[in-house]
Amino acid sequence: MVNEFSAKLEIIGINPFVYVPEPILLDIFSQAGKDKGAIPICGTVNGKPYKQSLIKYDGDWRMYINTTMLPNSPEKIGEVIHVTIAVDPEDRTLLPHPKLVAALNQNKEAQAIFIQLAPYLQKEIVRYISMLKTEESIDRNVSKAIDFLLGKGSFIGRKSL
Repeated sequence: MVNEFSAKLEIIGINPFVYVPEPILLDIFSQAGKDKGAIPICGTVNGKPYKQSLIKYDGDWRMYINTTMLPNSPEKIGEVIHVTIAVDPEDRTLLPHPKLVAALNQNKEAQAIFIQLAPYLQKEIVRYISMLKTEESIDRNVSKAIDFLLGKGSFIGRKSL
C-alpha cells in the first residue's frame, strides 16, 4: 500500500530529511513487519522515483532526502515536498564480490576480523567493492580492504581498525 504526504524539508547536520507522519509510520511498520532497524522503502519525491531506507536516529524516525531523490536538496531546506512511500518488497541483499570472498578465504585472520565487524561496516566494505567497475580497481581495493582489516591502512574513508 502506498501512502502519501507533504512535509517540510528539514536538516540535521548536513543531512536533509522529512519526518513521516505517525499514522503513515505505523502503516509502514505493519507492512514491514517490524519497527526496529532500517526499513527499505520506495516511492516518489515530488514525482521522482526513489529507493531509500527509513532510519530511526536520536529517537525519531526520519526519511533522509539525498540529492538523487531531490536535486539540490540542501538548498531547499524549509520547502514543502510531496512524498509517496511504501515498503520496498525487493530483495536488497548485496553479495560480496567473488574476489573479496576469495581474499578473505585466503587470509583467515582478515576473515575472522571481517566476521566480527558490525553489520553496517561489513555492508559498507561489500558495497564499495561491488560498485567498482574495472578489474584493476577491484583487485587494488580488495587488497586495501584486507590491509585495512589487518590494521595496515585506511579504507573507505576510515583509518585502520
